[in-house]
Amino acid sequence: MPHRYFTREVADGRAVLSGTDAHHLVHVMRAGIGDEVVLCGPDALEYTGRIESMEGDRVVFTVSEGYPSTAEPRTKVTLYAAYPKQGKLEEVIRHGVELGVTRVVPFFSRYCVAAPKKEEAKNERYNRIAAEAAKQCGRGLIPEVGMPLPDFASVCAQFGQYDLVLFFYEGGGRSLRQVLADAPDAARIALVTGSEGGFAPEESALAADAGAVTVGLGPRILRCETAPLAALAAVMTLTGDLE
Repeated sequence: MPHRYFTREVADGRAVLSGTDAHHLVHVMRAGIGDEVVLCGPDALEYTGRIESMEGDRVVFTVSEGYPSTAEPRTKVTLYAAYPKQGKLEEVIRHGVELGVTRVVPFFSRYCVAAPKKEEAKNERYNRIAAEAAKQCGRGLIPEVGMPLPDFASVCAQFGQYDLVLFFYEGGGRSLRQVLADAPDAARIALVTGSEGGFAPEESALAADAGAVTVGLGPRILRCETAPLAALAAVMTLTGDLE
């Protein structure tokens, strides 16, 4: 199976791979002129790339016409995950990418145990983890990890970007299956999950006022690192992307 690489430089039947990925292809994989790889562009299209030239850590390809990646879900899902403690966000990102998330946005809320600290440096690491996971599981694009939002009001302010916002509340709510059945054309869905301490009642009210649909994840209280993955897997299954 051809190796898979991501690039933003695809145009007019040519593509360019540079930096560490080009170094890996040339010096680790020992690729040569004429060898083929799968190139994933920024538009979630895949291309068959044939190596045309190699100069240092820069590889130029001729590419086929792009074709949609079969690994990309039809429904674009953004996960808003309350910031957990002790590095648990890394696992949420890694496994979320495997499950098909398009974007992950951490946030701080009233009952978060974690506090903001060196977030720019952490964000660079989180995006590297997302890229590694995307390559490992055969995604057609690299999901983005956004900078953390400072409070729950900032999360609610973004709800207008989506066709459907699902607020997963430990206090329960509507049936997730029924909510998704009632919104078959929702192409952009946001999932919102809470921290170790859950959500404050006023945050639940704020989410509802901003247009979110409150749903539950069953009779058991899930850990803050389990809930986003359970929610994501359930949504992907019910929208037909994990059939």
